[in-house]
Amino acid sequence: MAGVTYDTGALVAAERNDRRMWALHAAFFTEEVVPVVPAPVLAEAWRGGSRQASLSRLLAMCDVEPLTETQARAVGMLAGKAGHDDIVDVAVVEGAARRRDAIVTSNERHIRRIANAAGVQVRIEGI
Repeated sequence: MAGVTYDTGALVAAERNDRRMWALHAAFFTEEVVPVVPAPVLAEAWRGGSRQASLSRLLAMCDVEPLTETQARAVGMLAGKAGHDDIVDVAVVEGAARRRDAIVTSNERHIRRIANAAGVQVRIEGI
């Protein structure tokens, strides 16, 4: 398996102790795949405090990818091309396409629409 990128829905599922999400995460870990969480995804999901202990546990086993200026420009261009104004979703697709990652998401329809606009094939795992 190549890599995997988590969107906000994946983080929310982990925070809610969703069994399917934790099973997917364990499977990636077993295959020595370190999931990537784009920084905008973390910003959208993070509120802090002890209520997010499960999310903190998940994030400890992920790489958080910063949003560089170059990536921000690429995300903006893709947002325009896709006609999609949710920059977080677009950042997920842009990074996953660049790394050839699968995407774990709760919003398959939006992710697929953005990937189609980008002209890329991505494996999408619904959560």
